[in-house]
Amino acid sequence: MSRFEDLDPSVRRARMEEAIRTYFDGCNEADVPKMASQFTPDAVHYFPPGLDGPWMGNKTIAENWRRLVLTIGSAWSIERLVVEPESLQAVIEWTHWKTRLGGYLRGDEWYRFDPETGLITEIRAFYASASDGRDEVTMQGYDYEAHGYRMTPPVERPHPEAEYSDTDG
Repeated sequence: MSRFEDLDPSVRRARMEEAIRTYFDGCNEADVPKMASQFTPDAVHYFPPGLDGPWMGNKTIAENWRRLVLTIGSAWSIERLVVEPESLQAVIEWTHWKTRLGGYLRGDEWYRFDPETGLITEIRAFYASASDGRDEVTMQGYDYEAHGYRMTPPVERPHPEAEYSDTDG
């Protein structure tokens, strides 16, 4: 069998989109095997702080979404989807409908795919939410530095024309 990353980009794009859509169909159907089959066994789903994440493992991810379908009437829609087969990444914008509670949540997720199998290895969820006053608003448990994220601003601050000093707190 060919490595996923060696397939034609148009084939990778189609399979990546299919994996995300199948995962969402499985979520809406509360179908644990269907959801879990779209992930590597050691996949991780990261969340913003305070949401009992990250969820580790394909079965844990699937079982947790099933539980929410059955307890709060969760349903999901994909609003936008962008796939980049060259980097084995995708991003979606979604709505999580909480029908029992009468509300909904909007957010984005970044997906990473396994170069061998094309299965989802990681989801990083970002929610539309108000700041709660934290100095650092990040996903709990995600190692930003290890994944190549900047840990300091790209330019020096304060700006020379700033109306505050770096000692203002």
